[in-house]
Amino acid sequence: MIELKNVIKRYGSFALSCSLRLEEGRVTGLIGQNGAGKTTTFKTILGLVNPDSGEIRVFGRSRSQSGAEEREHIGAVLSDSGFGGHLTVKQAASILKSAYKSFREEEFFKRCAEYGLPADKKIREFSTGMKAKLKVLSALSHDSRLLILDEPTAGLDVVARDEILDMLRTYMETEGRGILISSHISGDLENLCDDVYMIHKGKLIFHEDTDVILSEYGLLKMEESAYANLDKDYILCARKENYGYCCLTKERQYYQENYPSVVVERCGLDQVQIMLTGGMGNEGII
Repeated sequence: MIELKNVIKRYGSFALSCSLRLEEGRVTGLIGQNGAGKTTTFKTILGLVNPDSGEIRVFGRSRSQSGAEEREHIGAVLSDSGFGGHLTVKQAASILKSAYKSFREEEFFKRCAEYGLPADKKIREFSTGMKAKLKVLSALSHDSRLLILDEPTAGLDVVARDEILDMLRTYMETEGRGILISSHISGDLENLCDDVYMIHKGKLIFHEDTDVILSEYGLLKMEESAYANLDKDYILCARKENYGYCCLTKERQYYQENYPSVVVERCGLDQVQIMLTGGMGNEGII
């Protein structure tokens, strides 16, 4: 559904260098620290930022050749987007209706009511969670085959986050759809995404299926003497600690079976990100 090949965008000393794929029927996550390049990547896909070089294809067509037909099938939530606070939901619906031929007005108002978004209330009077739900419902309000979501659950309490994640799970029950999503909340992505890319200082440094990370990756903790004798074939990176070393591995079971004196822990996206962006990387592995 989306393919980026060697896309480069420069902003002064910052440069985005990106290649990624989102396949139909999958939810793909993009994680990284603030300023890593996630929002620039999304805006480049949406045509809001023009890359300096590289190729972007959406629904099999070059981004430069896409037009109204492709835009009709894309729903987006960006961190700096949204309706003006002076508008009501009813007025926001009029904007959506003029923007998308496939806008489903009756369903939109029905779903807004279900999630406690009054049609005649000013958006500026909404809570943070209500505004976030309105953004997502707007992205779902027309014939969207592809959702591009930049931090859709940022700043929300656990109940509002769960409601939005439930919207996305329901959306993916229909065949032929896909989601590209970023979030700093690793648990949300672990429960939603099929695979995850990691971006650091403008470069993609990691890509893996989420279930592989959760089932096979691990952290090894050991004293310095044990690290010296460790088989490092399956070590992605290591970090010096007060007690010795902490290592990230993609073969947790191997070390559990062969190094009984080494502490082997399960890890998730947070631990992988911390290690890969702050550990001592083994040259040639990543």
